[in-house]
Amino acid sequence: MLYTGQINEFLRLDEVGAQNCALLKESISEGLSIIWTIDEFIIKVDGIEKKFQPNEIIFLTEFHNIEIIKIEKVRVIRFNRAFYCISDHDNEVGCKGILFFGASQLPKIAIPEIEFEKFETLWKMFSIEMESIDDLKNEMLQMMLKRMLILCTRLYKEQTELTTFDRNQLDVIREYNYLVEKHFKTKHQVADYAELLHKSPKTLSNLFKKYGNKSPLQIIQDRKILEARRLLQYSDKSIKEIAYEIGYEDLQTFSRFFKKIEGISPSNFKK
Repeated sequence: MLYTGQINEFLRLDEVGAQNCALLKESISEGLSIIWTIDEFIIKVDGIEKKFQPNEIIFLTEFHNIEIIKIEKVRVIRFNRAFYCISDHDNEVGCKGILFFGASQLPKIAIPEIEFEKFETLWKMFSIEMESIDDLKNEMLQMMLKRMLILCTRLYKEQTELTTFDRNQLDVIREYNYLVEKHFKTKHQVADYAELLHKSPKTLSNLFKKYGNKSPLQIIQDRKILEARRLLQYSDKSIKEIAYEIGYEDLQTFSRFFKKIEGISPSNFKK
């Protein structure tokens, strides 16, 4: 089921299997995807195989490259920024920098049995609204999407223990993830983001130490190396062009950075 509006709004709601799995690779500018697995689901995300069990939900951006290994049935909600901009409406759903815009990660939640009926009912209501024909359709579909994002964000926070975080601290971390996604090609130092956030690099370091295993610098490096891998694997650009696109004017500096993290030179990786 597909909804399109007068200003390029895009929303797709579908059950996808082996017969129509090409929909999962559909190219949508500024597109975000919510994939709810009904059966076992195996894909490669940027060349790394990922296996998902029934009733797990994953969140993809337009930057993820996927290859389907095994699919029986998944439910897909895909939308673009014109339909619903999660950055502009962050006060409504609070998922910016958690479910999306952490492109070097693949956020995942498992639907608990106690919550299953809630998600199932929401999917049915969503499907009904997709088939409706009235002047309020856009608003109703946005309401359904917001409800889904709120439920998923709530579960993600619980399952990653983010609910124990002070809200202001969590907002800083979310904003940091979002800013890295926007500026990783031009801003390579933690101090650059600390300045944007009006925090000290030390404050950011302490926050991330509480939050998880990765430091603020690792978040930047992970995003840069992910982009490098994607361009080396999926584009015809030269290594010099790729280095420049990621923000390295010197090819040798880029090659050292890539080899230090990947253990292999960019040229050998591309081969």
